[in-house]
Amino acid sequence: MDTKKTKRETKKNDFGIDVEEMMVAGVHLGHRISRLHPKMAENILGVRNTVHIIDLQKTAQQLTEALKFISGVLEKKGELLLVGTKIPLKSLVRKIAQDCHLPYVTERWLGGTFTNFKIIAERIKYFKDLAKKQKEGELEKYTKKERMEIDKELEDLGQKFGGIKDIEKIPQAVFICDINKDKIALREARAKKVKVVAIVDTNVDPNLVDYPIAANDDAISSVKYILEKVAQVVKKAKKK
Repeated sequence: MDTKKTKRETKKNDFGIDVEEMMVAGVHLGHRISRLHPKMAENILGVRNTVHIIDLQKTAQQLTEALKFISGVLEKKGELLLVGTKIPLKSLVRKIAQDCHLPYVTERWLGGTFTNFKIIAERIKYFKDLAKKQKEGELEKYTKKERMEIDKELEDLGQKFGGIKDIEKIPQAVFICDINKDKIALREARAKKVKVVAIVDTNVDPNLVDYPIAANDDAISSVKYILEKVAQVVKKAKKK
């Protein structure tokens, strides 16, 4: 028997969360001590080179609770929206969302996406109808200049609504990669009582989030580790 492998496997919980793997991914690296939000203090293990070190044992517990919640939402046919507009994270968030068939926002969060959903839904319908007409060749009757203008409009609408074009109502939950960068998304979710799961770095207030996950929200490797756990849960829940 491979005792080394057995010992390592025992470190993982039901979701395969491993503190050592999180450390390798840089999940534990917070911001400089001068940027600490007081309410994050309980998630801090110590300081290294003026940078706060996040307690990964607590992160593992928080991530476990978040994954249980997400699984429950999806098993009840609810919807989870992924939000990550920070430039280094856009392609990662988009890929994870598309692989899991989840709605997503990787460009600027449109004000009113939740709080004025009726108007957003109307714009989405317009976008989908226009895209359908283009696909079916119904736009050929227009002049070349007019078609170019329509193409430009479709590109703009695609950037704004492409990731949420299939949502028919406000999702039951939202996952936000950085609540500081996407504070409007957070504010609208709270206003509409949408449950929020989010990565919370050492510079933000975790009490603003229903399911906070204390972790580095800047390193791609850190966010990737967490989002891949989310993806595993989403795919499993959707199969059920």
